[in-house]
Amino acid sequence: MRAEILGQERRRRWTDQQRLEIIGSVGVNGATLAEVARRHDVTRQQIYTWRHDLKKRGFLLASPEPAFLPVEIPAVRSPGVAHSASPGGTCMVELRLTQGRTLRFGSDIEAIALTRLIRCVEAA
Repeated sequence: MRAEILGQERRRRWTDQQRLEIIGSVGVNGATLAEVARRHDVTRQQIYTWRHDLKKRGFLLASPEPAFLPVEIPAVRSPGVAHSASPGGTCMVELRLTQGRTLRFGSDIEAIALTRLIRCVEAA
């Protein structure tokens, strides 16, 4: 997808629909923002600016607050299989966030600290 190049200034013009498609392709099949920017020959900052502008104009919904869901992980012990639990009884948890980001943390992390961590990563 290429924008039309107009006039002598050779400046590309992207429609709102094209901008939405580009923004929407971030995170699809693990595509990072940098990869999407390179693919469409725009800067990462341009995508951030488009996202901000489109949210402000109501084309995009604001990011939802993180939600915590109860999860039960059954204890499975198989001979010869290593377990990542530490002596204190905690194990590592991997959380996949939007935009293809991943957080890894101990299962003993406090909910407030995890919420702040998620918000910081999502805002970056």
